[in-house]
Amino acid sequence: MKYTEISHFAHPQHNLKYDYSEAPFKCDGCKEAGIGSRYKCSGGGGGGGGGGGYYYACNFDLHTHCAMPSPSVTHPFYTRCSFQFMSRPPGEAARYCNACEKDVAGFVYHCRSCGFDLHPCCAKLPMVLVDDGEVKLYLYKKLAAPFSGNFPSHRCGRKGRSWCYRSSCHSYNFHVACVKEMLVENWHEIYRHTGGGGGGGNARKLETQIPNLKESFHSLPNNRRHSRGKACEIAASAFQFVTSAVLGDPTALIVAAVAALIK
Repeated sequence: MKYTEISHFAHPQHNLKYDYSEAPFKCDGCKEAGIGSRYKCSGGGGGGGGGGGYYYACNFDLHTHCAMPSPSVTHPFYTRCSFQFMSRPPGEAARYCNACEKDVAGFVYHCRSCGFDLHPCCAKLPMVLVDDGEVKLYLYKKLAAPFSGNFPSHRCGRKGRSWCYRSSCHSYNFHVACVKEMLVENWHEIYRHTGGGGGGGNARKLETQIPNLKESFHSLPNNRRHSRGKACEIAASAFQFVTSAVLGDPTALIVAAVAALIK
């Protein structure tokens, strides 16, 4: 269920309103990147003399998964675990997400018995992503078989690095960790120019500010099934769906936005 406005313990001074951002933002709950659906500070009014007042809003954003977390979740990869939602990672030692291998710096689902941790968006990753075209992608905890695809070996060349989306044809493989790294590397300039808040004008600059995504896909080699051009097209389409899922909002509008980056 989607609510247009909510209150949240992490930002008690103002309500948060449902919003849609075409530019990247940083979630103030889990401290991870996001795009698309979010809950944003709706601000508040201040008093003034003569009945006047002013309006202000904080630069506070939450993924929808962080705005309305479940008290506990289970996951098919960890059948003996029960993950409890926590507003901060337990203990003093540094912790990392078992799905993407990235640091846990904020909201987290934690299994007390096993010590495993999952970012809220990683915990909610769909087990199957269906492309409108030729590709169906399945989420794996680890790929035991050697890679037959292009993208992961092109990016990191490792098999068991993190959770991974793999196409049903086994030709396209996307580590969740690799996708996050590519996005962080290529969106650094956007964060610097937008302050992490995002906006329509800055969103239109995405295509010119993220050239490395284009280079990554156009450098794919030929494979047995497709020419390099066709392989690039299919990999790009699959990457769009994986990206939207990793960022917490697998919607068509995000897919279209990411498509502009790699054409």
